[in-house]
Amino acid sequence: MTVVKVSPKYQVVIPREIREALGIAPGQKVQALQYGDRIEFIPVRRVREMRGFLAGIDTTVPRDEDRV
Repeated sequence: MTVVKVSPKYQVVIPREIREALGIAPGQKVQALQYGDRIEFIPVRRVREMRGFLAGIDTTVPRDEDRV
């Protein structure tokens, strides 16, 4: 776990290892969410980049008898 410091302008630097692992580039947008008592940054991806990321997912879902 890496600790980062919040600047007087409320800015933080995303550590290099994390930026490289997630492919975050300068100028890229990230979505900031409050989740309980923590902050999560989620890289915003273009729809074109998301194509095929669900390939191979199991889409079978058990259903109730009255929903068949």
